[in-house]
Amino acid sequence: MYVTMETVNILGAKVSMLGISESVDRIMEMMDEGGTHAVFTPNSEIIMNAYKDKEFMELINSADLLTADGIGLVYASRIVGKPIPERAAGFDIAMALIKRMAQEGKSLFLFGSKPNTAERAADILVENNHGLKIAGCRNGYFKPEETDAIVDEINASGADVCFVCLGSPAQEKWINANRDRLNCSVLMGLGGSLDAITGDMPRAPEWWCKHGLEWLYRLSKQPSRIGRMMALPKFGFTVLLNGKKFPQ
Repeated sequence: MYVTMETVNILGAKVSMLGISESVDRIMEMMDEGGTHAVFTPNSEIIMNAYKDKEFMELINSADLLTADGIGLVYASRIVGKPIPERAAGFDIAMALIKRMAQEGKSLFLFGSKPNTAERAADILVENNHGLKIAGCRNGYFKPEETDAIVDEINASGADVCFVCLGSPAQEKWINANRDRLNCSVLMGLGGSLDAITGDMPRAPEWWCKHGLEWLYRLSKQPSRIGRMMALPKFGFTVLLNGKKFPQ
């Protein structure tokens, strides 16, 4: 059955109201539809950046699926009167998607992070998901003139899905610039997911995630993120002041 996708307008971003399981169902459908689909997984910081940058807002809204990665987006949806039922973090969607891909014999390309991280992540994913096919790996350190070779490498791999883990906004811009040249059914922007898989940058324990405090846990582990975290209260105040001005 085709997944119906309703969205909520948060400061101009058309964020999907699908939960984790429904998002996976929709991505699996994309693999049968033909063409190359883009899936972006923005948090409050990314939406705030897009709010201040019209061109970037248009770019993220060009995605076929824009999921609510941060708990801030869930709270924002309540403020504008169209509540998202659950946070659909990119990492959680990716892990659930991998299980489905393994069951159905789909293949995955991992692109991003430091040298050798994608390969280590691939080993862990294959060990934990019997039947998963890793089509290829490529680190995220490259010069602009290497982009054509990377596109050729991904295409030659025959991958059904490519996780693009370059951080925002680099990953969204890379996907947007190259999606018409790529043969993958799905391109997903997933930030630091490869580092989370390998344990180089562990995710917050379940309790912290469940209570919407993953940001605080990460700040306790990386105090240098304090500057970036200031975007969270700015986002909250902006939604309170302007969120209801955007038509739903």
